[in-house]
Amino acid sequence: KTAYEIPKRDWSSDVCSSDLTGVGYTLDGATHNNPQQNANLPLPFPDALQEFRVATSGLSAQNGVHSGAAVNAITKSGTNKLSGNAFEFLRDHRLNATSPFAALGPDGKKLDDGLKRSQFGGTLGGPIVKDKLFFFGAYQATVLRQRPTSNIEYVPTAAMLSGDFTQFASPACNGGRQIALRAPFVNNTVSPTQFSPAALNMAKRLPTTTDPCGLINFGVASDRDEHQVLVRSDYQLSTKHTIFGRYMATKIIQPPGYTGGSDNLLKTDFPGANDMVHSITIGETTVFNPSVVNAVRFAVNKAKVDNYQTPFFSPRDIGANIYSYLPGYMSVNVTGGFRLYTGNNTKALFFNDTYQVAEDLTIVKGDHQVAFGANVDR
Repeated sequence: KTAYEIPKRDWSSDVCSSDLTGVGYTLDGATHNNPQQNANLPLPFPDALQEFRVATSGLSAQNGVHSGAAVNAITKSGTNKLSGNAFEFLRDHRLNATSPFAALGPDGKKLDDGLKRSQFGGTLGGPIVKDKLFFFGAYQATVLRQRPTSNIEYVPTAAMLSGDFTQFASPACNGGRQIALRAPFVNNTVSPTQFSPAALNMAKRLPTTTDPCGLINFGVASDRDEHQVLVRSDYQLSTKHTIFGRYMATKIIQPPGYTGGSDNLLKTDFPGANDMVHSITIGETTVFNPSVVNAVRFAVNKAKVDNYQTPFFSPRDIGANIYSYLPGYMSVNVTGGFRLYTGNNTKALFFNDTYQVAEDLTIVKGDHQVAFGANVDR
């Protein structure tokens, strides 16, 4: 699930256990790979697909660059008959089991995740000029609202901040195993005067807990909107000559978990996203005779990946003399404790544009097939 952190975002897949980067994708005969991670760009939703083919062995030179497999998908076209469909799929928290790690509500019962997911859309296709010019359009949206309360972290307790780590080192907090602070500390106590002022300033900004081990259960809004639009037009110049154009746009919007101000600082490890992918392909196919076919493709793919988070504080804001490339942010990872703004959850902005011109000439002679072609990607 990680095409981009595109938006990882649930668009990538592997084939026959090959690496994600080992699969080559084409859409309507044109390249459809994300150059940043070499995985696929978002593919059309099922109702907008005419067919797809997966090849895992015997790949031809036309499927170069990727050795794991080749996936070729074709979008639907309009016909002489006006037709379409509409759909909606719903999921609701009232139909789901509650997580065993969920926080308890005021009534003592575990809170559900508040899931509300709606996926809806439709397609429409038909003739513009009968037997000559056709159109096809499709749209899908996925609206997700969720409030999972099963996020678990461990923060410093009041006793720990006063220098008493007795409870924290007890078997109750360590899976039945008693531990001891290393020398020079005695009886699992530390003088508060030895604490880092910067660490104390950070601890003041963390949420408090009454759990003797420091455990804290918290919820983070997991809202996300996805929109995909596809339009295609086909022009039949003659029985042997066709031209098509296709445009597809995919947008993903996900607010960050942390909203700023007095909000729970632990939510900074849940980033926001504002991603956009444009894909344009123009194709021309000529059938010279039943044995000779030529296909030309022009393609442009433009992708923007924007991971972001609401600013919270920099190292110098808490008294640490550390330079920050991004004022208002810092990354913290306390093993077995808590995390702030870590790893792939940090701010990132990428623009990935690809341009392609490809031509393939196929000749069939008796029991033999010969293919010639060229593919230029930039």
